[in-house]
Amino acid sequence: MNISEVITGRRTIKKFKPEVVDNSIILEWLQRARYAPNHKMTEPWKILFIGEKTRAELKHKTNFGGASKVLAILSHKGRNQMERDENLSAVSCFIQNFMLQAWDEGIGTFWSSVGSSALGRRTLGVSDEFEVVGVLAIGYPEEIMAAKERASIEDKITYLD
Repeated sequence: MNISEVITGRRTIKKFKPEVVDNSIILEWLQRARYAPNHKMTEPWKILFIGEKTRAELKHKTNFGGASKVLAILSHKGRNQMERDENLSAVSCFIQNFMLQAWDEGIGTFWSSVGSSALGRRTLGVSDEFEVVGVLAIGYPEEIMAAKERASIEDKITYLD
């Protein structure tokens, strides 16, 4: 696929096949995802590989759709609001890079906020220095939903003098 097809074709996957995604391919995607833009090269992301015990303790309503792997992606809070915002933006780009690579290789993902709750933070052992940006479910898609309609970009643009 070309990049346009990957971007427009990617879907959030809610139900996964039982086939296992090998950690080595996930590590490759993480290595490449780190080229996300990040102000002053702070590389504010931290990745937690979530095992079965922790996964069960997170009490996700669908157990992450039966995904093969689950990762939590954290962002360093930074010293002030500006750094916090820059770090969150960089980590979001990191996650998008990761998700697009997975999709390009036939692997689906979905981005959950379950880790940002008080229970999620405790379960993941996240210190006050970090925010949980997302918990990613990763696996081979069992079903792929049709694209949802998007607003025209023209409705989102304002031209300034």
